[in-house]
Amino acid sequence: MIEQTVFALLSIIIYTYAIFPAICILRGRFFPEPWKCESVQPSVSIVIICHNEADVIEQKLNSLCDLHYPRERIEVIVGSDGSDDETEKIVSDYSRLSVKLLSYTRRGKIPALNDAVQHASGEILVFTDANSDFDPEALQNLVRHFADPTIGCVAGNQVYSKGKKSGSAAAGEKSYWNYDRILKEAESAAGNAISATGAIYAIRHQLFQRVPSGVTDDFTISTRVILQGFRLVFDKDAIASEPVAGKPKAEFRRKVRVMTRGFRAVWTVKALLNPAKYGFYSVQFFSHKLLRRLVAFPILLLLLLTPLLWQQGGWLADLAVVQWIFYLSAFAGVLFEDRLGKYKAFSIPLFFCLANVAAINAALNFLSGRTIETWDSPRPVPHQVSSHLTQDAGAE
Repeated sequence: MIEQTVFALLSIIIYTYAIFPAICILRGRFFPEPWKCESVQPSVSIVIICHNEADVIEQKLNSLCDLHYPRERIEVIVGSDGSDDETEKIVSDYSRLSVKLLSYTRRGKIPALNDAVQHASGEILVFTDANSDFDPEALQNLVRHFADPTIGCVAGNQVYSKGKKSGSAAAGEKSYWNYDRILKEAESAAGNAISATGAIYAIRHQLFQRVPSGVTDDFTISTRVILQGFRLVFDKDAIASEPVAGKPKAEFRRKVRVMTRGFRAVWTVKALLNPAKYGFYSVQFFSHKLLRRLVAFPILLLLLLTPLLWQQGGWLADLAVVQWIFYLSAFAGVLFEDRLGKYKAFSIPLFFCLANVAAINAALNFLSGRTIETWDSPRPVPHQVSSHLTQDAGAE
């Protein structure tokens, strides 16, 4: 009985992290669905929603100034969600670029985002975070896909800045995003990427729908494009860079918040789980977004069975030893963060555990009906820690 249970749990875990990605990569290589991609320059509204971003907002605007795109075709809108630091002053005094500042009382990112879009006039809406700096070619690479009328949303490529101070989960988070980037490229090549990340993505203005409260806005906005019959594709060359993970405790709280909203977002677009209408994307949706989070429960159960595995002997005892080594490495990564956190042998197990424990917390939040409307999410920036409203692909 124990062996059959372990086999079932391992099957779920291996499918989630290995078999499903392999299927996506093979589909992308052998069954591609190409689309037209050429140089176009539609009018663009870049929308940034922020709260207390004085440490990074000027650098963000500078990166927009350096875009290789006609300045007269760009409109920049900064929606301040109740900022009480120097954010609004920095934006209003900024002279290198024409920026429309919208000052709101503190309500949360989504109400501010919905209101800010009403002031946008561009054919294309580009959403981004205040701490994500655009590569000079990022905007041109994003919009070139809209030369194809079937493309409704383009997800950009979030990468992590080099040389910034980061926490002990940093190498693990970088490895995760490298893995996720390969998966998104393959999914996109064969039909649709799973979703966009808040650091950088673009949609056709007419496809934007007001975002409901309590969800991850990037996931909801991008996947609703598929619900409307358009494609969602990924461009690895549309690059936005941002700092990597902070300290494990702060990063854990951030992931719980993001995943809690992520579960609610999945519920709002649950129609995408219908394979009769959405084909393989429904498999992607279930495996990449839902099972990737719920697999934390089989992982936990397998850990709880460790004493029984050791008693069984044979390959089950070997599995118990592997688990002990893995989780002790994660624990050591936390306990000796300054010395061991930079090594992947410790940071990858730490990030894996952090993400899955956060997923369990988020699932319980969702089932209990808990919602999270506003938050301050600390991450390292060049000079000091900044608070902002960042959503992961996120993360997802």
